[in-house]
Amino acid sequence: MVSITIVALAGGIGASRFLEGLVCVVPQNKITIIGNVGDDIEIHGLHISPDLDIVLYTLAGVVDKSKGWGFRGDTFACQDLLGHYGRETWFNLGDKDLATHLYRTEQLRNGKPLSEITQDLVRRFGLRIRLLPATDKVLQTFVTTNVGRMHFEEYMVKRRTSPKVRGVTFEGAVSAKPTSGVLESIREADGVLISPSNPIVSIGAILAVRGIRSALKRTRARVVGISPIVNGKTVKGPADKLMRALGLKSTALGVAEYYRDFLDTLIIDRADRKLAEQIQQVGVKPVATNTLMRKKSDKIQLAKIAVSELHC
Repeated sequence: MVSITIVALAGGIGASRFLEGLVCVVPQNKITIIGNVGDDIEIHGLHISPDLDIVLYTLAGVVDKSKGWGFRGDTFACQDLLGHYGRETWFNLGDKDLATHLYRTEQLRNGKPLSEITQDLVRRFGLRIRLLPATDKVLQTFVTTNVGRMHFEEYMVKRRTSPKVRGVTFEGAVSAKPTSGVLESIREADGVLISPSNPIVSIGAILAVRGIRSALKRTRARVVGISPIVNGKTVKGPADKLMRALGLKSTALGVAEYYRDFLDTLIIDRADRKLAEQIQQVGVKPVATNTLMRKKSDKIQLAKIAVSELHC
């Protein structure tokens, strides 16, 4: 174990897989995860925090690994009955998963902030990490498409990323303040990691919160990112589509350019070695390795490489 203080910016599935490796390299109590809340949405009157829950369930060892979200072996009896009642069921909510959302929603209605509730859940799942929502304020990602404006989860889950994207906005970003501890953790960290998450709507939603991007620019710690794009395509999710729609290169080079104002090193897949020189030219150090996390050993090795770059 490497005993240094790490801050990791994280979205959902890609980030959680990387974090599985990171907790095998760095003690949990030395890790602060700043999570995306742009995907948060109200379904059936419940506050859902998809990315926070994916990180929580994955690190607790209860996630459904075949899906990358939800509880392993969960049932969907409640959702099936809601469908029978004529409610929309495009957003899958398992019975165990619903318990998390019921608890979170109840606590929010009792006046507790999302950050306090999230850390309570971390403790209840037996974890020692610090998991901070980027903000306790309402922040939601919306996508403008050729068929109208919609919440990102509708675009991603209900419409399966089929509409043509024309723009992305973060509703609430103007008034959103970083959760207590977010800026301090970046300032005091020995190293900052940008997980292999969607740069536009996962990491992008975190960066949209006032002060976070500036904190990354000012921190004395090295900032190391892992590209979620391999050979021009994302392993999971629509990052490549969104980057192209916003006029960015849907490549590891495009990721480096998007983060160039605060990023020191970008870890890219071996398939993208040909882009190394161009990445170097934008002021970011490229490191090529295997970034496809098929096995736990892949996750651990990628985490080791990322952590080693924090010492350069």
